[in-house]
Amino acid sequence: MVPDGVLFGSTRAHRELRRILVEDHKMEAVVKLPGGVFKPYAGVSTAILFFTRTDSGGTDDVWFYDVTADGWSLDDKRAPLLPEDKLGVVPFAPLDEADHAKNNLPDVLRRWGGRLGAERRRTRTEQSFCVPRAEIAANGYDLSLNRYQEIVHNEVRNRPPLEILAEMERLESDIQQGMSELKGLLG
Repeated sequence: MVPDGVLFGSTRAHRELRRILVEDHKMEAVVKLPGGVFKPYAGVSTAILFFTRTDSGGTDDVWFYDVTADGWSLDDKRAPLLPEDKLGVVPFAPLDEADHAKNNLPDVLRRWGGRLGAERRRTRTEQSFCVPRAEIAANGYDLSLNRYQEIVHNEVRNRPPLEILAEMERLESDIQQGMSELKGLLG
């Protein structure tokens, strides 16, 4: 477990540590945890690095998973968000999609098993995906999920400014007309 800063820190020590993990050993996965997981003791965002010491390399792809919820609130109280039978990595009761939004841990375990197969075909807009070693090396061995994750932005459609101005003029005219009628009634 490391603070997020280790994943992208620019000091020579940070870069060299990440290079060693990727090039000299087998870097398997980066599981990003949400800020607040360790509250009230620490509020810093953290990640879990999974690697196998080989002293001879072996990294092909690095699997990334973005944990957004662990079944507990991320404030100082850390209150459960689900019934007890739906908490943990292997809950007693099955989770539906709404439950998954509150507890990603069973999904992490399920997808971990597929990281060498189906997970490699996931797009970078999904909660988990793989990144080739060569791309990580090209990015200075940056292991932060945000470096590789793609965000889908919804297209925002704005009305043309002239249309908005014309509507404002109509409204102002209606207000002025209503004020004139009100003055006529009052007096």
